[in-house]
Amino acid sequence: MLKNISKIQVLDRIRFENPWWIDGHIEGDYNDMSRRLYFDLFKPLVYEKEIRRAVVLMGPRRVGKTVMLFHLIEDMIQNGINPKKIIFITIENPIYNNISLEKLFEYAKEATGLTDKSDWYVIYDEIQYCKDWELHLKTLVDSFRKDKFIVSGSAAAALKFASNESGAGRFTDFLLPPLTFNEYISLKGLDGLMMNTELIWKGEKTTFYTSVYLDELNRHFIDYINFGGYPEVIFSKQIQSNPGRYIRHDIVDKVLLRDLPSIYGISDTRELNSLFTTIAFNSGSEFSLESLSKQSQVPKTTLKKYIEYLEAAYLIKLIRRIDQSGKKFKRDNFFKLYLTNPSLRSALFSPITSTDDMIGDMVETAIYSQWMHRDRFTPWYARWSNGEVDMVGLNDTNLKPLWALEIKWSNRFYNKPKELKSLYKFCTQSKLNNPIVTTIDIEGAKTYEGLNIQYIPAAAYAYTVGRNTLESRKNA
Repeated sequence: MLKNISKIQVLDRIRFENPWWIDGHIEGDYNDMSRRLYFDLFKPLVYEKEIRRAVVLMGPRRVGKTVMLFHLIEDMIQNGINPKKIIFITIENPIYNNISLEKLFEYAKEATGLTDKSDWYVIYDEIQYCKDWELHLKTLVDSFRKDKFIVSGSAAAALKFASNESGAGRFTDFLLPPLTFNEYISLKGLDGLMMNTELIWKGEKTTFYTSVYLDELNRHFIDYINFGGYPEVIFSKQIQSNPGRYIRHDIVDKVLLRDLPSIYGISDTRELNSLFTTIAFNSGSEFSLESLSKQSQVPKTTLKKYIEYLEAAYLIKLIRRIDQSGKKFKRDNFFKLYLTNPSLRSALFSPITSTDDMIGDMVETAIYSQWMHRDRFTPWYARWSNGEVDMVGLNDTNLKPLWALEIKWSNRFYNKPKELKSLYKFCTQSKLNNPIVTTIDIEGAKTYEGLNIQYIPAAAYAYTVGRNTLESRKNA
């Protein structure tokens, strides 16, 4: 006769997963890990109890979601919440198979020995392993009005879709992205490298960050490009010696071969893998559906669907094009595709050096990846028959260009601004006067035929975008 898992076994497992019920704090190795800077944005959503909503923490694999949850538990205990009122359950554990979220909640309360009926904090990790989780979670939010529910999951595409479909008015989504360069510097304890300065940009004083140790900063910027997307990787020389084994297996393959196919019914994972590999190798390149289909050997009819899936999984970002006068095209025949963090390319192929042929594309990818963390902001690129500008910001209201950025991993354009012909043409037609051009390690301003060009080292610019993004979200 087949044996069933007993209730006692389930209760014992829940107690094992919640050691703070006994000793009042999380395990030491989690306490030793630095908190991500995004923690300060996430935490208030959990403590907010006036608005009755569950918090859905989503993001790509290995960006530190579970660690953030343990840091949250420690923070709650330090803020006076009874440790036994904090429940943590890992849904992917087979012992919980076919047990509903509500029944797990009941078991957990019983396991604590408390008889309280309200003010519980309940965390379900890896929620995507629970079938129809969004329906069950919505019921919990409606039924237990004085309790707070927090869930997390790595299948970002599925979580976002399900949350939007079923959680309207009941869920608050929080996306934890790969590390920004700002976070990389912070986690490595290198904040002393950076200093802030004020530049006049677009006629206003704007805070930028730079360094007097640009050689050192650039060395870390190259490390960030190769290994910097994931907290665990930046501290492990063993993983960095073979990033393909770790990142490809744990992050890329599981998404491409397991998460997306199971969610969207993709039958041919070889096609999906071929497409992603093509995009990763050519991150920052301009594509058309025709050229991408030819290069990846994926039928044009399925490309749009696959690109949508890869975007939802937070592996890539599609950037649309405008013309030389800053206007959208009526037909989006051409577009650019970027990895959401450049270290994915290093894992799939090989790490690069500061003089590698691909360094320019990866610097561009790294800078774009900093902008991807902005809420309600979409960068564009400008391209026409004989010119291109790497990044343009448009006004949300009238869609007119606000600023322009040319991303270079070179110092030559500081001494030869006249070679920035495309940038000059675009700014002249769009009536922009303060474009930014990135360099390797030269900082300064030059005027060329009435155009005030600000030169900023690429690493310093990437750091600035990531840091200012966090500050703007904190103040929102």
